[in-house]
Amino acid sequence: MHCDILITGADLLTPDYKVEHDRAIAIVGQRIAEIGPTAEMAAKYQPAQLVSGEGKLAMPGLVDAHTHTCQQLLRARATDEYPMIWTRFLVPFESNLTPDDVYWSAQLACLEMIKSGTTSFADSGGVHMDRVVQAVLESGMRAAIARSTMDQEGVIPDSMKDTTQSAMEKAEKLFAGYNGAGDDRVRIWFAMRQVMSCSPELIRQTAARAKELGTGVHAHLCEHKDEVSFCLKNYQKRPAAFLDEMGMVGENFLTAHNVVLSEGDITLLVEKGVKIVHCPRANLSNHGFPKTPRILECGGSVGMGSDGACSSSLSLFDEMKVMRNGIIAYWGLPIFDPVVIRVEELVKMATQGGANALLQRDDLGSLEVGKKADVILIDIEQPHILPTHNLVSTLVEAVTAGDVNDSIIDGKLVMKDRQVLTLDEEKILAEAKKRMVDISARAGI
Repeated sequence: MHCDILITGADLLTPDYKVEHDRAIAIVGQRIAEIGPTAEMAAKYQPAQLVSGEGKLAMPGLVDAHTHTCQQLLRARATDEYPMIWTRFLVPFESNLTPDDVYWSAQLACLEMIKSGTTSFADSGGVHMDRVVQAVLESGMRAAIARSTMDQEGVIPDSMKDTTQSAMEKAEKLFAGYNGAGDDRVRIWFAMRQVMSCSPELIRQTAARAKELGTGVHAHLCEHKDEVSFCLKNYQKRPAAFLDEMGMVGENFLTAHNVVLSEGDITLLVEKGVKIVHCPRANLSNHGFPKTPRILECGGSVGMGSDGACSSSLSLFDEMKVMRNGIIAYWGLPIFDPVVIRVEELVKMATQGGANALLQRDDLGSLEVGKKADVILIDIEQPHILPTHNLVSTLVEAVTAGDVNDSIIDGKLVMKDRQVLTLDEEKILAEAKKRMVDISARAGI
């Protein structure tokens, strides 16, 4: 029997976060056709491409459920800086980006994500997002891409502001031009930057139009106390309740950060099926500790995001480590509960939780027959990984981005033996170095 790719001899992470040994995965087209013992599968299939899984762990590709590909060339500029980072760095930087800057930034982001095991991501938007689409299509990755919208008078500078009508027109133009591109690897979403920068009318129109078109909305929510204070002062409601009044809160709503949620906020978001996303390194170093154990206890869907490369890397393996230690230190140790968040839940956030957030839970997030073939292979024959009493625990605590050996996205091999096959790494790095200097000079940062 023919298959396009056959992975043989791998350890395999199952949908219930156990590990099976000596497994083979047959891929036909974009999907997983069969999973079984290597000997049986090798005798059954004649593959166009054979990928050795010996000494490797096969697991679903990671899903970065909140990132900013346009901020790749701002790496480390905002580290060890006092607030307000938004006005001092992000606004001058983003408002000075050219279309080509955004393209090369997105190329660099895709390169880093592929090499760190991420196969899909949700970009909450910026300017020139058509160039991000172009970079994603060339990389072979999968993405939910939005154009950031902001129209609030007196809150944001003119260089970053649209009118309500212009913001909607630009978002709809992006949707019409690119939704479903690359054999449906690219889906276009709507976005609202956050409550403080979007008018009630823009929020209403965004919510309504996204539902009409059957797509998602990506937003920052309850990232910091200033946002809550702004909402209480201007609308006499907390952000989640205000957005619900605007018709925004629902199953197609992805909210990033979610640090300063009240008990009522959590109940509302979970009951409405909102896709909650945490960005551990960004959150813990800037805004605080999210109530993740409580959200999970209430049955909420939680994904994980890198928040872009501005102050860290794009590695979700690093995010898992920080998340585990931070949540245990803050919520677990004071009450003598070392399992306040378990390793399986962290892996789930970076895989199935992200798939839920991208509204693709039936296609992504686990290795199962019929799901899209987004598979990564981890080189586990290394002294910091093996031997181990529990490979899933070691996956969270010890595996790094550099241990990702191969990556298959949408049934196509995009990285083999750590060589990305779809992008010119040398050219991207050279172009990125040059553009970082040029942008910094233009932006005065």
